[in-house]
Amino acid sequence: MKPHRTLALTLIGTLALQVNAASLDDIQGEGIQKLSEAQASQLRIDKVVESAQQRLIKYRALLKQAEGLKAYNEQLSTQVTSQNNLLDRFEQSISQVALIERQMAPLVEKMVNALEDFVEIDIPLHIRERRERIQFIKESLAAPDINVAEKFRQVVEAYQIENEYGRKISSYQDIVELDGEQREVDVLQVGRIALLCQTKDTKITARWDNDANQWRTLDNATYRNAIRNGVKMAKKQASINILTLPISAPDPAQ
Repeated sequence: MKPHRTLALTLIGTLALQVNAASLDDIQGEGIQKLSEAQASQLRIDKVVESAQQRLIKYRALLKQAEGLKAYNEQLSTQVTSQNNLLDRFEQSISQVALIERQMAPLVEKMVNALEDFVEIDIPLHIRERRERIQFIKESLAAPDINVAEKFRQVVEAYQIENEYGRKISSYQDIVELDGEQREVDVLQVGRIALLCQTKDTKITARWDNDANQWRTLDNATYRNAIRNGVKMAKKQASINILTLPISAPDPAQ
């Protein structure tokens, strides 16, 4: 009976091992499946976490951008307010400019008329040039495409030039009437205190008499060399030196 019992036990053991092996395979397969599911779950979790982080980063970036836009809008609002205030001031200035232009137009015209009167009663130094300048200004006053500021600038410039005439010595050529004859002369202008001339051959020397409104001849022996040297000085052909000139005494104060 022992051999049969041993065989039976062996069969039972073999069956048990087979059952245990099958159970282990099942357990192992289930473990692998669980592991795969866990890995898939972890991947989904990782994706969710990554998506959440990306959304958080994007949210923070959008929040920062919104703060920047808010600050920019506030800055623009301040600029718009300033520009509106500036526009208001410009409108006020424009209205004032229009008023000033209406007031300046007659003033500029009076200045030109006064300058023209002065030139006609002044000694006739550079007389053609001065008259042409005044005529040019008058034409500018009548021109509709020239604004009043430019007209005023031209008048002020003319006044400055007239002022300079009284502060310098100059010489230029002209044709004047001497003793009833038209003669080509060198004119010597000494500020506004003396206007003298001398013929090209230096035989006749004269001075302008503003009271008589004519040229009066001078003693050529006395003033010939002085006037000739003065012309050279004015043309920078000789060094500055003392000149003996016929200067009319000023009228006594009334």
